[in-house]
Amino acid sequence: MSSGKVLLGVLAGLAAGALVGILFAPEKGSVTRKKMSKKAEDFADGLKEKFNEFLDDISEKFEEVKEEISDFTQQSENSEKTKKDVTAAKG
Repeated sequence: MSSGKVLLGVLAGLAAGALVGILFAPEKGSVTRKKMSKKAEDFADGLKEKFNEFLDDISEKFEEVKEEISDFTQQSENSEKTKKDVTAAKG
């Protein structure tokens, strides 16, 4: 069994256990629903934050690679120019 399936199973089990625990808690239904709603909002906010951090990291890496390619292209052009100058000087 792949580790992805195992992780998914563990997460599903944790979520189901938490839900059953909340539903059988000795509180009014309205209080429980408010708690569940608040937890869901907190989870969604955390997920959005992590996603935005991921996008920022990807953007930074993209910019770094773009700069490296630009530098490499510049060096390559300079090298070609130098080769042409040397060839012209010999001829």
